[in-house]
Amino acid sequence: MTTSPDSDEPRVIAQENGLWVLHKPSGYAVHRTGDESIPDLQRWAAAELDAPESLSPIHRLDRETSGVVLFAAEPERLAEGGTWFAEGLVKKRYLALVFGHARAKGIIRRPLQDSRRGRRLDAVTRYRLRESYGAFSFLEVRPETGRRHQIRKHLHGIGLSIVGDTRYRAKRFRSVPGFPGRLWLHAAALELPGDVRYESPLPPELAAHLELLAGSLAD
Repeated sequence: MTTSPDSDEPRVIAQENGLWVLHKPSGYAVHRTGDESIPDLQRWAAAELDAPESLSPIHRLDRETSGVVLFAAEPERLAEGGTWFAEGLVKKRYLALVFGHARAKGIIRRPLQDSRRGRRLDAVTRYRLRESYGAFSFLEVRPETGRRHQIRKHLHGIGLSIVGDTRYRAKRFRSVPGFPGRLWLHAAALELPGDVRYESPLPPELAAHLELLAGSLAD
């Protein structure tokens, strides 16, 4: 398995064609918030990369989730990127560790409530089992739609709550050996129109946790 650098800090994955592709660590917001104690990628890019003030995210990740995020500074590029996501033209791949024994693969079709629109919207999530670690399953997850908390809600709904999720908790408490202290969900790759692909390897705390789980089974 490919591992990430020694510490999980924001970093540039690519800067090309008007896109700024950044890695977001868990705990960082994508954009500025009213709380200065919460680190965010916009301020980091301004301070460390001398990014223009107009640099804005094209899409979002939950603060607890790590992984690939796309930014742009030009209005035309922001609009184009937003259209890609709105029309489902971006292929997304996540990695997640969940409680329970997952099937080899599955598809979840369950509408989810959209608070902004005030109604339920279609939502589709595909997953496949990458590895089993006793009471845990390591999944590759591909959401086909982009609803708020979609992966977390869908996996919770089929009894596969994500490790570290304090909002969509497993129905009963189970201890996690070597718990990394965060939501176990990572946005590993984005594939854009034109077969352009950007990836971010597992952060060190998640890669180390898998190694620990694998070692505990081998003992």
